[in-house]
Amino acid sequence: MKIRFKLLIALTGLFFILLYACNGNKNKETILTGSTSILVDETLLPIIEDQVAVFENQYNAKVKLIPQSEKEAVVSFSKKKSGIIVLSRKLNKEENTIFKNKKIVPKETPFAIDAIALIKNKKSNDSLVNMADIVDFLKGSRTKIKGLVFDNPNSSTMQYFSEVSGIKTIPENDIFSFKTNNEVIKYVAQNDGMIGVLGLNWLFQPSLEMTKFTDNITVLSVKDSNTKQYVYPSQENVATRKYPLARVLYIINCQGYDGLGMGFSSFIAGEIGQRIVLKSGLAPIREPSRNIRIRNKIENN
Repeated sequence: MKIRFKLLIALTGLFFILLYACNGNKNKETILTGSTSILVDETLLPIIEDQVAVFENQYNAKVKLIPQSEKEAVVSFSKKKSGIIVLSRKLNKEENTIFKNKKIVPKETPFAIDAIALIKNKKSNDSLVNMADIVDFLKGSRTKIKGLVFDNPNSSTMQYFSEVSGIKTIPENDIFSFKTNNEVIKYVAQNDGMIGVLGLNWLFQPSLEMTKFTDNITVLSVKDSNTKQYVYPSQENVATRKYPLARVLYIINCQGYDGLGMGFSSFIAGEIGQRIVLKSGLAPIREPSRNIRIRNKIENN
């Protein structure tokens, strides 16, 4: 009798342990379930919003996006505010070292080719710009450029032009910066002669509120020292890197475990994710497959 009683107690305890474990797993993050947050370079936000919308619709997952300037996002990433980040570059040596010291190897997955777009008010008759003129302007020389408008002083676009120009400090005169790419679009649409600098994907799917502003701007063709002619940032020119300001986008996973970072990275680099990139107007890293239906006869509907 005592043996049966002890056995019953043991089985009851095992039942409650299994029940607790099952309930706990409901909230546990896996590669396709649970919740997480992703830091995003604000210039890349629209394409990631599209990806997350489809990902959440297909899986029992919730992804919170945290848009910040590139510098702010990288600082937050190094402080583990999130284990996942989307950037227009790989981590540099110093940033990699931070995670390797924590025994985490960053997993960098390329998933799209975006570009930095240069825009002007439609009142301007000039739809061409030479990178040499922009570099000279940033170095203090007065060219035909009236002014440059950036989204954020800490953004990836600002960082790019700082590196290209070889300057550490952006001059204050005739250089404007706001907080978002939409503010850049609005300012350029309302001010003739200014050149706006922003992520290309902000121009493809504007909100209804922004349409009246995007309709009043012109996207410029760009020439640099490596190109013999001015190149427009079409999807094909971006994909082939013919457009000089094209850039590869990466999702970087430093979660250190099999979580949504792994699942979401696989999703956006996979068939569905690459189709989303293609439809967005950006260039996918790999061309999605096409299904061709062959019929023996013409069907009349």
